[in-house]
Amino acid sequence: MFGPFERMVAGRYLHARRGERFVSVIAIFSLVGIALGVATLIIVMSVMNGFKADLLGRILGLNGDLSVFGVTRTISDYDDVAARVRRVPGVVSAAPLVESQVLLNSGSYNAGGLVRGMTQADLLGLHEISDNLVAGSLDDFGGDDTIIVGTTLAERAGLTVGGRLTLVSPQGAATAFGTMPRVRAYRVVAIFDAGVNDYNASYVFLPLHAAQVYFQMPGQVTQVQVMTRDAENVIPVRQAIEKAMDGNVRVMDWTQTNNAFFGAVQVEQNVMFLILTLIILVAAFNVISSLIMMVKDKSADIAVLRTLGATRGAIMRIFLMCGASVGVTGTFAGTGLGIVFCMNIEHIRQLLQRITGTNLFNPEVYYLEHLPSRLIWSQVIEVIAMALVLSLLATLYPSWRAAKTDPVEALRHE
Repeated sequence: MFGPFERMVAGRYLHARRGERFVSVIAIFSLVGIALGVATLIIVMSVMNGFKADLLGRILGLNGDLSVFGVTRTISDYDDVAARVRRVPGVVSAAPLVESQVLLNSGSYNAGGLVRGMTQADLLGLHEISDNLVAGSLDDFGGDDTIIVGTTLAERAGLTVGGRLTLVSPQGAATAFGTMPRVRAYRVVAIFDAGVNDYNASYVFLPLHAAQVYFQMPGQVTQVQVMTRDAENVIPVRQAIEKAMDGNVRVMDWTQTNNAFFGAVQVEQNVMFLILTLIILVAAFNVISSLIMMVKDKSADIAVLRTLGATRGAIMRIFLMCGASVGVTGTFAGTGLGIVFCMNIEHIRQLLQRITGTNLFNPEVYYLEHLPSRLIWSQVIEVIAMALVLSLLATLYPSWRAAKTDPVEALRHE
């Protein structure tokens, strides 16, 4: 499409001589604008993807892909229910558990919390907990007086392994003086770090039998927590479980329980994409400005080239190449910058925190304790294609104006 003649002339135009630096400087700013726009878009999209994937993985790692509930408040034959659920294709595990809210108390510390009663075997299968213990061991998780707490709760309540945490449940025994809350102290045998601040601050784990005793639910559980092979395709598994249980249970998957939250994250991701695309669009307008100025500056050269036999198509291709060079160079420079930044984003965050002395990613606000990043190459290709298309479209009008230049009128005024 571009011959040696067009490439040679376009190359000379991009290397401005003395006295013609202004147009070249504008072209450089256009290139930098496109590069920064592409890099920013790739970085923000990768952080949003990482945030969504990391948060989804940690939430599902603790709460399961779906939960099976009884028709009433509890499930009595939970071993049979769990066994039938495990036989459903796509199910990896099914863990009966007791779950209820309590007041957590340790000395002067008081806060609401969520108790989960699970067997030691099921808790070992909950890798978000068993693989992230910072103190203690699950070997001691048994009996009626042991408990596992999160790091944030341990720090706030001043707890260590061997310390005591008191649980207060409002669902107590009825007496002549009213309902008396149940109060019992448990010995901390392990401390976990689930990577999500809310879970570290409010989730505690009891042995299943201890939870049944404390909540007065002998031989009963509140739900069966289910893990599947593919959380993204959990709906068919949910339907298969409902069919296998003959409708005698209620089944809810993560898309139902967390739909509003992850829907909001998806909307935010789409809006950020549209907003940051405007950066590339503004840079494309800079390309138009620089090319128009170049056409005005080179009007005499265009007239000479026309008189020497250059066609309008050749003139148009020359200025298309000038604008495309800026757009293509800026796009790929921004892509490289964005990819390198994404691959080292956590190190960059830590460096900036040390320099500024501030916390740039507060886990109490953002739920996670590190800055995640996940490059999806299909999105990177979409960003590159969009930037190239916008850059090439920006060159059409100035190139067309250059091709329409009348050599007689241009030379008359020289």
